[in-house]
Amino acid sequence: MITARLLADRLDAELGGNEQAWDTPLEQLAALNEARHGGLAFLANRQYASYLADSQATAILLKPDLVDQAPASAALIVVADPYLAYAHVSHCFSREPAPSGQIDSSASVAVDAVLGAGVSVGARAVIGPGVVVGDASDIGAGAVLEAGVQIGRNTRIMANVTLRHAVVLGDDCRVQPGAVIGSDGFGFAPDQGHWQRIAQLGTVRIGDRVDIGANVTIDRGAIQDTRIEDDVIIDNLVHLAHNVVIGQSTAIAGQVGIAGSTTLGSGCTVGGQAGFAGHIDIAAGSHFTGQAMVTKSLPDAGVYSSGWPVQPSREWRRTVARLRQLDQYEQRLKSLEKALAKGPAAPESEDS
Repeated sequence: MITARLLADRLDAELGGNEQAWDTPLEQLAALNEARHGGLAFLANRQYASYLADSQATAILLKPDLVDQAPASAALIVVADPYLAYAHVSHCFSREPAPSGQIDSSASVAVDAVLGAGVSVGARAVIGPGVVVGDASDIGAGAVLEAGVQIGRNTRIMANVTLRHAVVLGDDCRVQPGAVIGSDGFGFAPDQGHWQRIAQLGTVRIGDRVDIGANVTIDRGAIQDTRIEDDVIIDNLVHLAHNVVIGQSTAIAGQVGIAGSTTLGSGCTVGGQAGFAGHIDIAAGSHFTGQAMVTKSLPDAGVYSSGWPVQPSREWRRTVARLRQLDQYEQRLKSLEKALAKGPAAPESEDS
C-alpha cells in the first residue's frame, strides 16, 4: 500500500499537513487541478501554483515555501525538488508489466547465445549466434539481436527493436519500440554516375543507463565505432549518423539529426528538430534551442539558437517581403556610402 508516510520515508522528506491523510492509500498520480481523494499530486512549476489551494489531492509533493498555500485537507511531502521527487515516486504507480523472466516458445534463440539469469525473451524475438545478454534483461516481442550483439544487465529491449551485428549496450539501458541500432551508415563513393557502397566496418557502443526513444536510428561506424556514453537520453525519431560520439549525460529531443563524425561533448542539451553538420566538435555543456542549425565546430560552451520563432502570418509575410529586398537595400546603402566618402560636391561659381 502506497501512502504519504511511505513516500516521505523513501524520499527522506519532511511530512506535514493533515496528519489524518498521512496513511490514506494513494492510488494514482494526478495533476493538481484534477486530483481527487486517493490521488497524489506535485507542484514543481509555479505556473500552476494557482491550483494549489483548491486541490482535492490526498497528498502533494511541494517545496517548503509553498506549504502555507496548500489545502488543509492534504498530506504534504516537503522536498527541495518536487519534480525529481515525482520522477522517483512515479515508478510506484507504473502499470507497465514486469518482465516475465521466461523465454517464449515462439522465440528463436541460437544454440551458442548466452542468456543470463532471469532474462526474458518475448514472442517471435530472434537471438542470433554469439549473442550475450546480461542478467535480468528483457528482450521484447519481435526484437532482433543479430550475431555478436552484447547487452548488459537489467537492460530492456522493447518490441520490434533491431540491434544489428556486434552492437554493444551497457547495463540498465532502455530501447523503445522500433529503434534500429547498428544500421549501415550513409557511406557511398561517386563512380561515373553510379554510387559505390562503402562497407561500414565499425559498430555502435552504448554505455550504461542510456535511454533511447521509439524509432531512433543509430548508424554503425564506417571504420571507428559510433559511441553513446553513459547516462545519455535520446527522444523519439532521432538520427545519429556513422562515427557520431555523444558525451555523457547529454539529452537530445525528438527529430534531431546529427551528421557523420560529429562529436557532442558531455552535458549538452539539444532541442527538437535541431540539425548538425558532419565533422564538427561541440563543447561540453552546450545547449541548443529547437530547430538550431549547427554548421561549424563550437569550442566554447553556451546557448545557441537559429530557428525562427512563430509570429502571426501577416507579420511573417511582411518579414519575408523585407528579406527579399535586402539585396536592393544593400546596393542602395553602398551607393550612399560611396557618395558620402567623396564629400559634398563643390558649389558652382557665379561666373559659370
